Amino acid sequence: MTCTHQILPTTMKMALLNVRSLLNKSFIINDLILDHDLTCLFLTETWLGSDAPAILTEASPPNFNFLFSIRGGKKGGGTASIAHKTISSENVLISKYCSFEHHAFLFGDPPVLTVTVYRPPTPPSCFIEEFSEFLSSLHIRYNRILITGDFNLHVDNYDDIYACEFLNLLNSMDFQQHVTQPTHNRGHTLDLVITYGLSTGVSSVVDLAISDHYCVFFNVTSQIQQEASVRTVRKRYLTPEVAASFIDVFKQTPAQILPAPCDFIVDHFNNRLQSSIDAVAPFKAKTIRATPKMPWKTDDIKGLKQNCRRAERKYRKTNLIIHKDILKQQIKIYNNSVKRARTSYFSKIISENKNNPKFLFKTIDILINKDFNKSSMLVSNAACEDFADHFMGKINAIRSNISSMQYTDLNRPPALFLPEETLGSFVLVDAEMLGRVLSQVNTTTCLLDPIPTSLFKTFYGFFESELLNIVNCSLQTGVFPSACKTAVVRPLLKKSQLDPKNLDNYRPVSNLPFLSKIIEKSVATQLHEFLNAQKILEKYQSGFRKSHSTETALLKIVNDLRLNYDSQKLSVLVLLDLSAAFDTVDHQILLDRLSSLVGLSGNVLKWFYSYLTDRHFYVSMDTCSSRIHEISCGVPQGSILGPILFNLYMLPLGDVIRRHGVDFHSYADDTQLYIAVSPDDLEPVNTLLNCILDIKLWMAENFLQLNQDKTEVLIIGPEDKREMILPHLHNFKPSQCVRNLGVLFDSELDFIPHIKNVVKTGFYHLKNIARVRPFLSLASTEVLMHAFIFSRLDYCNALLSGLPKKSISNLQLLQNSAARVLTRTRGREHITPILKSLHWLPVRFRIDFKILLMVYKCFYGLGPSYLNDILLKYEPSRTLRSSGAGLLVVPKVRTKTYGEASFCHYGPRLWNGLPEGLRAAETVEVFKKRLKTHLYNLAFS
Repeated sequence: MTCTHQILPTTMKMALLNVRSLLNKSFIINDLILDHDLTCLFLTETWLGSDAPAILTEASPPNFNFLFSIRGGKKGGGTASIAHKTISSENVLISKYCSFEHHAFLFGDPPVLTVTVYRPPTPPSCFIEEFSEFLSSLHIRYNRILITGDFNLHVDNYDDIYACEFLNLLNSMDFQQHVTQPTHNRGHTLDLVITYGLSTGVSSVVDLAISDHYCVFFNVTSQIQQEASVRTVRKRYLTPEVAASFIDVFKQTPAQILPAPCDFIVDHFNNRLQSSIDAVAPFKAKTIRATPKMPWKTDDIKGLKQNCRRAERKYRKTNLIIHKDILKQQIKIYNNSVKRARTSYFSKIISENKNNPKFLFKTIDILINKDFNKSSMLVSNAACEDFADHFMGKINAIRSNISSMQYTDLNRPPALFLPEETLGSFVLVDAEMLGRVLSQVNTTTCLLDPIPTSLFKTFYGFFESELLNIVNCSLQTGVFPSACKTAVVRPLLKKSQLDPKNLDNYRPVSNLPFLSKIIEKSVATQLHEFLNAQKILEKYQSGFRKSHSTETALLKIVNDLRLNYDSQKLSVLVLLDLSAAFDTVDHQILLDRLSSLVGLSGNVLKWFYSYLTDRHFYVSMDTCSSRIHEISCGVPQGSILGPILFNLYMLPLGDVIRRHGVDFHSYADDTQLYIAVSPDDLEPVNTLLNCILDIKLWMAENFLQLNQDKTEVLIIGPEDKREMILPHLHNFKPSQCVRNLGVLFDSELDFIPHIKNVVKTGFYHLKNIARVRPFLSLASTEVLMHAFIFSRLDYCNALLSGLPKKSISNLQLLQNSAARVLTRTRGREHITPILKSLHWLPVRFRIDFKILLMVYKCFYGLGPSYLNDILLKYEPSRTLRSSGAGLLVVPKVRTKTYGEASFCHYGPRLWNGLPEGLRAAETVEVFKKRLKTHLYNLAFS
């Protein structure tokens, strides 16, 4: 799809309406904007409060944003503006006044200040004085001003002293008031359109029968950046019939069965797919006017809209009260029906995508977050080229800044123990294995794919033999197809509030062809089996490994830190920061490492050489793209093998750290070091600093950049003892709190800052969900609760084990509030029956559930080895009844606060308290089910 942006003098259709409560008229207002092709609608007396964003989202058509003000502490009042995204600019804050309400924004070039005003119908004693001060401040700062609103002054009555004084004020400052017809059903002009330095004209004043005020339609001529109203769309239309025709055409084209180079086979296969889909469903270009769509508007809804139109025409013709009442009734029926249809639509898509958090975040964003100030970058080939140059320039700058050093005997890490076995050839893939691989690869389509991935999976049976031939040819010849080496990069804004014109605010998101991922997955499966069998991977590397996670990594670290605290020792935790580590990996060093440290040889090593070399990328946005650029370093982003290759590249780092006797743990490129320090022996601090120096040298030799400015240090222990270490940490400034893999660590290790952050973020999302709760079913709302609230409550909650109830009380408060929003119960009702009816375990029991699940996996050897080693099975010195009971040793500790909260103490104590039959559950799923029932009975007994 293509579109253009340009600055043009444009006559914009606008309207002003005192809506007299928007709450039950949101969809009528939505239709008003679309039916009259409005660029902006100004509303007064919206009567909204905290529900304003949700109601205004309903009232805003697609591609429209809103801005509003609400009356604080009292009912009534309120103003809002609903504007097309092409004129949305920036919110303007103006001083508040007690005699009237208002909000303002800027749009256009040169800018137009737009203000919407509502003055309550109270005696205008101080209004003239305040409004004159208001106009004076605007007059000085802006050259083009548009003021709309309900002023509750009868400007049509020349005997009204206040109205005359108001009009004289406007004239004295050269403002023009354009409304001359009555705007109220009692015959007075209350709703005004006032301008300064603008070309404006009122086209009509219409009674819409939705308020006691009439709607004022007017035009404003201004220059705005707008999208061309005509767009060219290129799309394939794939129906079941077309799909069937596609496979018929494909079967008629001959396959490549003779021995041939891998690249030739892949190109031939892709060309057959491309020509077959082009024959039955070619791209069709259609010039259309970009009109917003609302999928919940069914034929029945359209029929109700037609009833409203008929009733409106009847009322306009007869002007009888009875026909006006019929129109009002039809409008009410239509509005309620659209509300129910919209509720049903979103409830359905939420339930269908309950396991897709990304989609749920996007859906809730559609429901409640229309950013009035949101802007976008203009799409063009030149912009794509700028992004490509920027991304490449960043990597080249990092590599050029890294000092190229030679290994010396002092800093050369000792060679790792080479495995007895090497992997010199791949096992050829059979049909069963290929089917498993295909089912495990995500259904994502790349621009370079000849056909949509969903269609590919649907007709996989017809491609199976050729696909097997391609995969096995690649594995057998050690050649990765050239067609799979080009990545399509899409720039993604890191945060929505960032400036879209600053290229540093974007991250490159790579997308590779689907065939590439099938071949990679086949290789990754065999590589993982070899690495696990030979125990090559770093023990303390938890990134991208089965049974490993951020939570298991942090649980090990926190266990060690708590034991240090329990032993009356301080801990120094250092979080190393690397700059673009995945993108600066040197290919030759990586290949040498795969050969000498991992044990890859022969055809396998040849395949990885082919996989890493001669790779390319280009940036694509809409139908625009950059030229193709060569990639000379880094592991392929967006690939399946990229993460495991990075872990293997970092293998020697573990030995560099171990030489100094420093504890460490890594998660992908996030590495953290920690040591125990006695107050009377600070030598470990010097050891730690020497270790960091060696790490920096090693990284420089491996084209990795350690960013010392962003490296964080945390000293954990009593405050009076922490001060003793500070002078010894050269070039580092310790923090009181650091973010570690998404969890806030503090110097007391009580996780109070982390809990506060979870509660703050949770209540923010809960407030958003509460806004849309009236429009969603119970089941759909519960899905959102789990996606937005419980995902945060449960993330790394094992670290909170052993904390006092007071510490986690706010987390319980968040859960209680979520239960009340979901069930729509009052704050005074007792919460326990509500949680019980929802089968929600209280927070304390959710923490215990996570700990016990971790202990179960470790007890049966299913957890990470570094956690398995922490827990010791209880073996009595003589035969006792407890010998085969599956118990764990509970180590002795000094303190209750830290020692008993450690995983090695708290976990076994909980585990030994479980019924013996529960500890002996056959599988993880059976254990989880029984454990939840057990804890549910404890919580609500």
